[in-house]
Amino acid sequence: MERTLDDVHQAVREEVAARADALWGVASRLHAEPEYAFAEHRAAALLSGELERAGFLVERGVAGMPTAFTARSGRGRPAVALLLEYDALPGLGHACGHNLIAAAGLGAALAVGAVVEETTGTVLAVGTPAEEGGGGKALEVEAGVFDDVDAALMFHPGVHSWVRAPLTAQVQYRVAFHGRAAHPTGNPTEGIDALAALVELFNVLAVLGRRLPEGSHVQGIVTQGGIATNIVPEYAEGLFGLRAATTPALEELTERLRECAEGVARATGTSAEVERATVRYEHFRDSETLSERFAAHLSRAGIPLSPPVPGVYLGSSDIGNVSTRVPAIHPFVAIMDEDGSDHTPEFAEAAASPRAREVLVAATQALACTAVDVLLSEELREEAWARHRAARTG
Repeated sequence: MERTLDDVHQAVREEVAARADALWGVASRLHAEPEYAFAEHRAAALLSGELERAGFLVERGVAGMPTAFTARSGRGRPAVALLLEYDALPGLGHACGHNLIAAAGLGAALAVGAVVEETTGTVLAVGTPAEEGGGGKALEVEAGVFDDVDAALMFHPGVHSWVRAPLTAQVQYRVAFHGRAAHPTGNPTEGIDALAALVELFNVLAVLGRRLPEGSHVQGIVTQGGIATNIVPEYAEGLFGLRAATTPALEELTERLRECAEGVARATGTSAEVERATVRYEHFRDSETLSERFAAHLSRAGIPLSPPVPGVYLGSSDIGNVSTRVPAIHPFVAIMDEDGSDHTPEFAEAAASPRAREVLVAATQALACTAVDVLLSEELREEAWARHRAARTG
């Protein structure tokens, strides 16, 4: 007797439930042993090893990153990717809950791989290092990891339970000013103060910030400002983080930063260098079709998801780069109350709490069921791709 889609959903939910203790063990071990961007060696070995033992074909060192990997079960199209993040925050550990993201992606891939016939298509688990600033997914996109994928799925723990992720575009730029050293008392007129130019740039950007559109801002720090108080600084440098609601808006903001720096340089007699310091994160383009499926599956566990609050943004992520190529989801599921915040010691504690365990199991089941939908429903894939292409051209 041929299985219905509901039968397959039930089978993957049971697979996840049977693995619940093991998945929580993985999440707890990652939480206890935090590793940082591009140095997640224990985490990558643990996760890829679990997949390899389950019969997945594992490739390590993907996209030139030692801690990136892919693990494949099945063959051909359709193909669905489950994304695993596992880097932590320096000084805070898993204060963004990536230990839960990794365990959920692992569990969903294992469950679907165990239930769905290999001839149905491909289940691809993708190990994605360095989300917290390094842009592992962006590098994987450029390396073609997602070229033959029909959907990319992940969830993120948070303080809200939102079906869609309002994630902005983000990049960092280094701005340096070159002046001329002099003694501030002996020959002050011979000096050209590079630090004064950098300070003036901060002032100009503060004025600019009052006129920026919703979702855009510039935040800067001084990374080098001189070597002694009795020397006019001949070199000063700042690092500026730029965010905007969309990638085109970020491009406009980047050009404004460049114009401001060049204007300050002309006014102060310095010369300015403006160069990109990080991988650019694209804004996230949600696949409404697939997000609604995930939300429906998650509601079975008694966790309803609501639309995000208008005007509230939750940072940036390299999942945005993936979403430029394939239909993707990145829902948030709360593991602590809304008066909290991620990137705090309290959130790191919440990522190892009983509530986090409940969310892990429920989100893993919802991810697995959504992955099954992608593999088994041609109509769903066509709708997701049609909306994705329409949004991209729009």
